[in-house]
Amino acid sequence: MPNTSSTENHQGANPRSSARRRRGGSIGLVDAKAAVDLATAQSYTENVFLFIPNLIGYTRVLLAGLSLHFMSYHPKYCTLLYVISCLLDAVDGQAARALGQTSKFGAVLDMVTDRCTTSCLLCYLSSAYPDYAILFQFLIALDFSSHYMHMYSSLMTGSRSHKLVTSDVSHILWLYYNDSRTLFFFCAGNELFFVSLYLMKWIKTPIGLPILDSLTYAEAMAWISGPVFIGKNVINVVQLWKASKILVGVDLAERAKVREEKEKEKSK
Repeated sequence: MPNTSSTENHQGANPRSSARRRRGGSIGLVDAKAAVDLATAQSYTENVFLFIPNLIGYTRVLLAGLSLHFMSYHPKYCTLLYVISCLLDAVDGQAARALGQTSKFGAVLDMVTDRCTTSCLLCYLSSAYPDYAILFQFLIALDFSSHYMHMYSSLMTGSRSHKLVTSDVSHILWLYYNDSRTLFFFCAGNELFFVSLYLMKWIKTPIGLPILDSLTYAEAMAWISGPVFIGKNVINVVQLWKASKILVGVDLAERAKVREEKEKEKSK
């Protein structure tokens, strides 16, 4: 038999009426066809694609693309464009909250842009430092897997945002996501470390100070940001492990429910 509620949505019922609540009303679930219809019919005054924070997100993508274009032959343009793209990451979130234009699309766009931009730089570093290519490949895999599993575990437990982590789940992730200054510090320090490695291939002039006579500016930045880079990837490991445990817990709960339903069927 056809699903009645799905049929009603497809025949023109208000798509918003198909939303249902889950996990104490923390997230609304909408039929996929209804969501597509809403996105197609959205007006100019309420067009999520044109929200100011999302326009900033598109700008980040454009700047990152231009940065990659210059990466192999113009380090100044590359670094400037890359840094601006990264700094705009802090601006779009503030704009979203100030303008009341937070959106799931914007949150995912932001995360995807971060992951892809950093991964492209790491791909270049793999060719610039072939002896460490396996390390850069590992960092790409860790970054993508930890964020994907964290995002998916957040959706499975009904959270409105992957940044809403409670301290009883993980004190480390709670400190990381619930303080914007901490989040910016680790993200910016991690990117600074990678940019420093990139610039080390181009800058060969020592600083010239008595204590740092043999170091270049790029090498000095790498040494300063190195501990932050290590801390950021420790957080990625914690995020991956906690997300894995959450998903396993969901599996166990669902399997227990299935067994319970089977036992009820047998007892009838």
